[in-house]
Amino acid sequence: MTISKSNGMDAMAMVNPRAAAIDIGSTMHMAAINPNADDNPVRAFGTFTGDLHEMARWFKERGVTSVAMESTGVYWIPAYEVLEQHGMHVILVNARYAKNVPGRKTDVSDAAWLQRLHSYGLLRGSFRPEADVATLRAYLRQRERLIEYTASHIQHMQKALMEMNLQLHHVVSDITGVTGMRIIRAIVAGERDPGILAEMRDVRCHSSAEIICAALSGNWRDEHIFALCQSLALYDFYQTKILECDRKLEAALKVLEIGKGHDVQRLPKVRTKGRQVNAPDFEVRSALYRVLGVDLTQIHGIGPSLALKLVGECGTDLAAWPSSKHFTSWLCLAPGNRISGGKLLSSKTRRSSSRAAALLRLAATTIGRSDTALGAFYRRLSGRAGKAKAVTATARKIAVLFYNSLRHGMAYQDPGATQYEERYRNRVIGNLQRRAKTFGFALHELPKEPDMSVS
Repeated sequence: MTISKSNGMDAMAMVNPRAAAIDIGSTMHMAAINPNADDNPVRAFGTFTGDLHEMARWFKERGVTSVAMESTGVYWIPAYEVLEQHGMHVILVNARYAKNVPGRKTDVSDAAWLQRLHSYGLLRGSFRPEADVATLRAYLRQRERLIEYTASHIQHMQKALMEMNLQLHHVVSDITGVTGMRIIRAIVAGERDPGILAEMRDVRCHSSAEIICAALSGNWRDEHIFALCQSLALYDFYQTKILECDRKLEAALKVLEIGKGHDVQRLPKVRTKGRQVNAPDFEVRSALYRVLGVDLTQIHGIGPSLALKLVGECGTDLAAWPSSKHFTSWLCLAPGNRISGGKLLSSKTRRSSSRAAALLRLAATTIGRSDTALGAFYRRLSGRAGKAKAVTATARKIAVLFYNSLRHGMAYQDPGATQYEERYRNRVIGNLQRRAKTFGFALHELPKEPDMSVS
């Protein structure tokens, strides 16, 4: 792209003369095309499905091949899908990067300005996965919403129990566990004897039957029982809906498996046993391996459920990012580089609402307590720079491992916390020796003190 000495954007070489743009709205979309292609280059279209198809036909009649639109709420989704059905290349644009010029505050000028930027190749599209992965992501996000709704009804059950002074949450770790749900269902069914309720404890429960019996001597008022019954019914309802999502997720993974079908016999040995809370009701690890050909759960901090969510958010091959640096920058986990006049103004990471980044930060938080190399890195940085920076830096390391596993098929092997600490110690000693040498000194290890203990 070259710019002559004449004024402004008119002197730039047009990259895509067949570009169009849409200013997305809730009740009206303003579409703009090249002014040379039509006497009326900016038109308004409704948001009904028929209007969207009419807009797509107008684009095709005027030779449009690429369309840019702002990712405004969820209003862009129907237009995006209709235009894709008509074979057009559609990119989503962050409005923050397209409207930084004052004086363009109407829908018509916004659409025309967006089209002009797109025709000169000045707009960068946001990442959107392929259709099958987008379907998987939609099911995963719906499942997350259902889990959030379920959590509120668990709180309602606990509140009803507390109002009856049934302090079940003090004697069991989770009221939705085996012991808790047996007791709650028995109460709803009409059982009031604390001794009988206490005998329903699971053998794995830490509290004895006597302690549970004492905690279940309460005030059985009808209005509290009624609230408990309704909360339990709603909890069970959402559990059935979560199972329906699990069936859809399993089917979506089988669609992604078509043409790949990696041999599960090569799946590495499971690193940690036990089922995670709110995990899908099918073998996620095997299903992901058949699609990806790598076991993401070998990376510490990433379990089957989190691996599935990351694949749903980022795709199955990460080809959209040329390197791990591009990937971590997209996640807003890489340091910033605000430089002016040759001086670094700030290296803070950008704020982000990325779900993938939030998942990686959660993984970094949980791994800080583990006896692994990543855990040792988190603890060392946490003591020096604080927990917030340690979480971000560890999340970036996990993101790099995730990228290399999917993009290059790397098999992660944890060196362990001890080896990491030894490497860090050797690196620090090497740096000290080099600095001492520049000042004309040499470092020597202190001799070991003799053992004076008497046997």
